[in-house]
Amino acid sequence: MRQINLLNVTIHNITMAELLESIRGGGVVLTPNVDHIMKLQNNVEFYGVYQEADYRVCDSKILMYVSNFLGTPIQEKISGSDLFPAFYNHFQNDQNIKIFLLGADQQTVKTAQQKINHKVGRDIVVAAHSPSFGFEQDEVECQKIVELINASKATVLAVGVGAPKQELWIAKYKSQLVHVKIFLAIGATINFEAGDVQRSPRWMSEIGLEWLFRLASEPRRLWKRYILSVAPFFWLVLQQKLSLYENPWSTIKPTNETKILPKFNRINLE
Repeated sequence: MRQINLLNVTIHNITMAELLESIRGGGVVLTPNVDHIMKLQNNVEFYGVYQEADYRVCDSKILMYVSNFLGTPIQEKISGSDLFPAFYNHFQNDQNIKIFLLGADQQTVKTAQQKINHKVGRDIVVAAHSPSFGFEQDEVECQKIVELINASKATVLAVGVGAPKQELWIAKYKSQLVHVKIFLAIGATINFEAGDVQRSPRWMSEIGLEWLFRLASEPRRLWKRYILSVAPFFWLVLQQKLSLYENPWSTIKPTNETKILPKFNRINLE
């Protein structure tokens, strides 16, 4: 599989069509964007989870522009909000694909379930659940979620609770999910599917201004993500262009004896 290096992330340089065909065999899909990449400079747990993912696909037009600048162009932007509808439409007639939605509030996730099933023409989303705030810190609740997913016999888990929480949760519990073969970290996509949050116009997305639309829609929640990380990100990109960038976690090499494991809110090497 073709790959390009952007700071300390290896991105799989594939098209949506190639991903949909390849993922039929299972795997964890992460969608790096500028926010993820900046978190990966400071969060060793998140970095460890990224190294273990089966697919890391470009979720940002900005990353495509930067990759061109670095001389390693990316073929296609595959955001979680584009991938998920493409996924359920691609597999609409495959009875082996059964999706569990995890994220958003109860009304939103149920509405998303109903709308997706209506569009597909069958109950492809077999169950949906809204976890409580801070659920990742409650092992009892997490085990109940694991039981719900297993009882649903879902073969696909789509988690939309924000990064890095969703990626860490998948990494920590995927081995306990006996039927799930495909894991999708999809961010705000559940809200988009329910219609609670409006996506940017396609023309804005195509030229790399989707972040501006989202910032204008939710300034109080998103201003730190989109404003404070911009200058540091481009400074790091310039360092890579000049061959000066150093991966802050380059000395950490997980082995069978030493792995970077998600422990939520604390750095821990075991």
